Amino acid sequence: MRRTKTLKQRIETRVTRTKRTDVFVPRDFADLSGEDQVLRALRSLVHEGTLLRLGYGVYARAMRSRLSGRVMVASSNGFHSAALQALSKLGVPWELSDTTKSYNEGRSTQIPVNPTVKVKTRFTRKLSDGRTELRVER
Repeated sequence: MRRTKTLKQRIETRVTRTKRTDVFVPRDFADLSGEDQVLRALRSLVHEGTLLRLGYGVYARAMRSRLSGRVMVASSNGFHSAALQALSKLGVPWELSDTTKSYNEGRSTQIPVNPTVKVKTRFTRKLSDGRTELRVER
């Protein structure tokens, strides 16, 4: 007899099978159940270390660091890439900051340490992985 999967198992399956993005919002799972149940399942997955909460309603795929054992963003370019994906998924128009642009174009040798973006509309959320926070310029 085949058992039906729980909501948490279905969300976890969708997170592991999705290859095009590392960032998820609750509306990605709206077809599975109601909002309260989805948020409860996401909170449980964060507690297990499958997902990492970046901010209000924004979650990223997570993995354990081999060096420290801490949970970190599993994105190919780390937190910076996940934060940019989150902005795009939230529909916030953004562009790279002037310091990042000048480094990418070879006009500067200063490597931008903190991820910084310019937003073109109002954006008040904080995106953070616990150690690094996305800086937003206007």
